[in-house]
Amino acid sequence: MTVTKDESGQEGTDDKGDMPAGAPKGADGYTPSERRLERERYRRARARRATAIAALSTLVTAVVLYLVVVSAPGWERTKETFFDGQYAREALPKVLEGLWLNVRLLLICGVLVLVLGMLIAIARTLPGPVFFPLRALAAAYTDFFRGLPLLINLMIVVFGVPALRLQGVTVDPVLLGGAALTLTYSAYVAEVFRAGIESVHPSQRAAARSLGLTNRQALRYVVLPQAVRRQVPPLLNDLVSLQKDTGLVSIGGAIDAVRASDIIAQRSLNYTPYIVAGLVFVALTIPMTRFTDWVTARMDRQRAQGGSI
Repeated sequence: MTVTKDESGQEGTDDKGDMPAGAPKGADGYTPSERRLERERYRRARARRATAIAALSTLVTAVVLYLVVVSAPGWERTKETFFDGQYAREALPKVLEGLWLNVRLLLICGVLVLVLGMLIAIARTLPGPVFFPLRALAAAYTDFFRGLPLLINLMIVVFGVPALRLQGVTVDPVLLGGAALTLTYSAYVAEVFRAGIESVHPSQRAAARSLGLTNRQALRYVVLPQAVRRQVPPLLNDLVSLQKDTGLVSIGGAIDAVRASDIIAQRSLNYTPYIVAGLVFVALTIPMTRFTDWVTARMDRQRAQGGSI
């Protein structure tokens, strides 16, 4: 270490020739070296350069794509059929009004799917031979509804249940469609929960039992919190898929965003309302998808650092 003086005559320290005299100090007294400051300036310059290149390449790509599309044969007919501004303005209010039904279905069915899926997953992981019938029924449920196409399930429930003419059973296509969505997605979510439960090491349950907890308490306070936390990203992905599939309830006549666009398209023989409905669903899905990506990246960082997951 050498002692130097700045222009004001104050002494400063130079650690191995890297620390400039009179450099700004942090709150803890640390003074960054000239080499570190240079590295930080270099990183900032690289980041600015990368941002500028990315922006320029994106602009060039957008211009090229625009020129290719608008100069393609049949573009004018395509524009008139799928991108008509008049029909878009007519369809947007009705599509947004119908979208409220899709959002309500997502919220209600999402809660039911999580609860039913958790119960099925717990049933599949119950130990002991006495619970074999329950495990078999839970496995049969997940195998059946994961293999059954959602559209067929919707047709069976939405059209088949009213045909039974059972007293006290609703014929509302919204309620029946929501029931079909819940049945199908519960099977997928149950497998996600089961994978999370089985990923918890058996020593966790054994340690809980050694502390005096019952099997139910060990499952509730030790196993399930870890299992759910580990399976948050795939659960969010299932909810994103559920949000898109709520539009299928329109096959029973429910006026949601899809059905609202279909009414206008059938009347006008113009398919711009379908594009409007699709873009509305995309706009609703993108925030959920980005949130899922953020949660996944955050959990990956925690796992890499050895933190709690």
